[in-house]
Amino acid sequence: MNPFEFHLPTSIKLGVGSFQKTSQYFLESIKGKKVFIVTDPGIERIGLVNQLDSSLKEDGLSTYTFNKVQPNPRDYDCIQGGFEARDFNADCIIALGGGSVIDAAKAIAVLQVLGGSPQDYAGRNNIPSAVTPLIAIPTTAGTGAEVTRSSVITDTKKKTKLTIKDVKIAPALAIIDPELTYNLPAPLTASTGMDALVHAIEAFTCKLSNPIADGLALQAMKFIYPNLRKTYTDGKNKQAREQLMIGSTIAGMAFSHADVASVHCMAEAIGGLYDTPHGVANSMFLPYVLEFNAQANLTKHATIARTIGVATETQSDVDATINLVEAMKNLANELSIPNFSSLANVNPSDFDYLAQSSFLNGSTPSNAREITKKDYFELFQSAYKGPVSL
Repeated sequence: MNPFEFHLPTSIKLGVGSFQKTSQYFLESIKGKKVFIVTDPGIERIGLVNQLDSSLKEDGLSTYTFNKVQPNPRDYDCIQGGFEARDFNADCIIALGGGSVIDAAKAIAVLQVLGGSPQDYAGRNNIPSAVTPLIAIPTTAGTGAEVTRSSVITDTKKKTKLTIKDVKIAPALAIIDPELTYNLPAPLTASTGMDALVHAIEAFTCKLSNPIADGLALQAMKFIYPNLRKTYTDGKNKQAREQLMIGSTIAGMAFSHADVASVHCMAEAIGGLYDTPHGVANSMFLPYVLEFNAQANLTKHATIARTIGVATETQSDVDATINLVEAMKNLANELSIPNFSSLANVNPSDFDYLAQSSFLNGSTPSNAREITKKDYFELFQSAYKGPVSL
């Protein structure tokens, strides 16, 4: 077993109705009176920003709302957010939204204090000093960003994604209220839920896995896999929504203390080039990477299959892994995740570029099996041609 560290600096407040207590939690844990709210236009339209803003002001806090975050958050929006947070002299940043909003807020927290661009802090542990405290309030059950120490931002000039990884950007507080996901549309439920499942799977199988992260990852799978279908088919199933959100947060803790791997590398490559939603991209490539990786650690892949109930204890590891790949393919189909070839603008002539981008991703070395640019190219080809078969 490799040496490892485990450090979770985020305090978690989880429960139905916890969103309504945001102001109380802020006053208990954060110094200062000036709150910079980071969100997106969709969250603002449904009234959540107004609820939060009113509650904070009722308790004597000053607020400023930055609502320019887009899916696959852009570097230039983070830079603008940093300028506006600095001008407001924010004491705290509250991220209200999905993973894109929380990732953008993390970058804004850095840029408010240190200036520059997200590119200046890309990689591991490149933030030289403390940044603005962050409270994360997720509105999807998917990214786990509310408890992670990473921020994934689109480099708009290079059309690639960069990742800032540093414990200094981990939220000080995560307010996790399943009620915020009750009206989440089915397609978004599907894509974000699949993202959470991939987090758990890659945390468990990657080379940086460790016993604590493994335990979290397996527990996350138990919450996510059976409840994802339920929430997709019946968005009003409150118990399933709650279970899925808990699983998403646990998966975030798992991969934050291990890593993701080649599924994410490929997903981030097409996200940077085609602006593909991240959870959709992960879903497209998961069966192909599982098939590729299985020989590196058959036991772990079989363990996943048994954990989520698609294989029995008496089945061989080979048969269990075959079942796992098939189950992931079927799940994506049931959730109406599109095929890679059906995406707008996808062109096989881009595969060499996408393979190079995937290979250069910082999580490539963490993949369970050694993987080359050529391997990535062939995986993109396989995903484009059609369903995986063993």
